[in-house]
Amino acid sequence: MLDILRDILTYISGLYTLPWILVGFIVTIILAKISGREKIDRIMKKIGLIILYFFIPVLVFRIFLNTDFGQKQIEFAIVVSIIVFFMYILSYVFARYKVKIWNLKGSKRRLFIKTVLTNQGRSSAFIGGALLTSPWFIEAAIYIALVGVALFAIIPYILSYMHKKESKNVEKDKHIKALPWFLKLYPWYLLAFVIAAVAIHSITGIKTSDFGKDLETIILFYSAITIPAALYYVGAGIHPKDIKKSELKKLFGLKKNNDSGDHWDWVRSIFILIVIITPVLTTLIFFPLFMFGFISSAWFAVIIINSVLPVTSTNMFLLPYGIDKKSTAHSITWTTIVCVPLVVILITIFGLYL
Repeated sequence: MLDILRDILTYISGLYTLPWILVGFIVTIILAKISGREKIDRIMKKIGLIILYFFIPVLVFRIFLNTDFGQKQIEFAIVVSIIVFFMYILSYVFARYKVKIWNLKGSKRRLFIKTVLTNQGRSSAFIGGALLTSPWFIEAAIYIALVGVALFAIIPYILSYMHKKESKNVEKDKHIKALPWFLKLYPWYLLAFVIAAVAIHSITGIKTSDFGKDLETIILFYSAITIPAALYYVGAGIHPKDIKKSELKKLFGLKKNNDSGDHWDWVRSIFILIVIITPVLTTLIFFPLFMFGFISSAWFAVIIINSVLPVTSTNMFLLPYGIDKKSTAHSITWTTIVCVPLVVILITIFGLYL
């Protein structure tokens, strides 16, 4: 049995995991015809939480238990924190610029700013998790942990603060409901696994290999399942009705009947921010640093690939904080369709040449 698990490990690691996005997409279409799309979406939402809570933390724990967490890792964590801060500031400035151009006022202006700000949150745990089987898995794990803190702790706090300022004169029953406790807890829960693994390894020097070959195989297999499962979840979240020629024309402004600042202007703006502006600015900043030897190839690869990741589907959990549902859903779909192939290409190129 364990020999079978070892053989399977090869096919649920690295780039072998990426086709699971397509598998999730196709299987969900088939199941939706049987039981209905809404039911499937409800089930997948629960599966997403299971992956977040019971698989990703174990994978991250295994990585850090086998890692000497030293000065370089601490420095990278600081750099990632600065990058995440920069990305959200960029999205805020971009949103302010757009509302000025479109002359949006009042609640619609605030809605757009909050939607753009939130959708800078990337799919580091799901699609970016493919990096956890790359040569840069330590840096990728650090990135995942810190992005989790930003998305489920810092951003909800900012959105709550913005909402509180907006609704001083609104009745209490119209105030937003807080993020569910299980998502409030998640970033600290994930960090607890990181801290525990680093502490155990630092004090005892224990690695998974010290558990014996059989137990190590079980741990490796269980944690390795995380990535194909997460990518299946991402594929399942893509709605076929969004992938139409007419929708593509609307996205790129080839079919436009509404006023400036309509729904597709919102989606297009978020798409441009995620797919073009953020990756280009990140590359312009970090490519010279890499070329002159100020950062390592591992740092450069993880930073650049994470800048290209699509909008994370878990942003849908933040809808109660007053972001636009339809724009967020379309942004998730279209950035996933475009960014995933880019991520595959970048992982392949960086894996060969860095």
